[in-house]
Amino acid sequence: MASGQPQSQGAAASSRGIQVKLVLLGESAVGKSSLVVRFVQNDFQENKEPTIGAAFLTQKCRLEDKVIKFEIWDTAGQERFHSLAPMYYRNAAAAIVVYDVTKASSLEKAKSWVKELQRQANSNIVIAFVGNKIDLVADSPAAKSTSGDSTTSDDDEEDEADDATATPEDAAAEQTSSNSSKRQVSKEEAEEYAKETGLLFAETSAKTGDGVVEVFTEIAKAIPIDQLLANSRANQRGRAGAASRAAAAGDSNRVDLTSGPTKQDGCAC
Repeated sequence: MASGQPQSQGAAASSRGIQVKLVLLGESAVGKSSLVVRFVQNDFQENKEPTIGAAFLTQKCRLEDKVIKFEIWDTAGQERFHSLAPMYYRNAAAAIVVYDVTKASSLEKAKSWVKELQRQANSNIVIAFVGNKIDLVADSPAAKSTSGDSTTSDDDEEDEADDATATPEDAAAEQTSSNSSKRQVSKEEAEEYAKETGLLFAETSAKTGDGVVEVFTEIAKAIPIDQLLANSRANQRGRAGAASRAAAAGDSNRVDLTSGPTKQDGCAC
């Protein structure tokens, strides 16, 4: 039956992993590479070298009824590499645009990446708008966990009167105030922008892992897999048809050097 073949192809693709090209974009030092390393290797490197050009990694994401194999292109954020970006987001099914919640200028750069994707990338691309480094701000679970694990020690040079009057609550309040002042992009502002432009939204910490896996999982759920498989089959048929036509054209233009000249019955003079 004709309808059985696409179903079997889809089942086979699902079992071995449906390949999905995903690209990360954003300003330099917002944590794009750290997000990828956390997702792929469940690791974090404190002083990671800047990406040159782009890095390529893969990781599978298992949903209830399918397996998504992300082919991840982590692009460099430096402005001198901007012209290379179209080469990486071309034909991408998904993109993660990253900004730093402690740096307002990175939000504006992220918005410009979104505009570029919506103008030049695949019209059906799934875009996630992600604020990273929430471990540095006080209103996130990651920051609360980090500050809760910290301990204080006596400072011999500290004034004795301060030692007598200071309490753990005072220290916690001071830390909270310090962390709060680091946030330059409010969650509400970024989330509202994402809603207005039809993007997925999340805040993450590559350092603690908070929210990272969830971002990739939500992207995997949002990708139109049936359309992706249909486009893949159409491309395969197109390549096969082009190859057949090229072979047929080669046969028709081939000269048979083994056959002699055609014998004529009469005299040509």
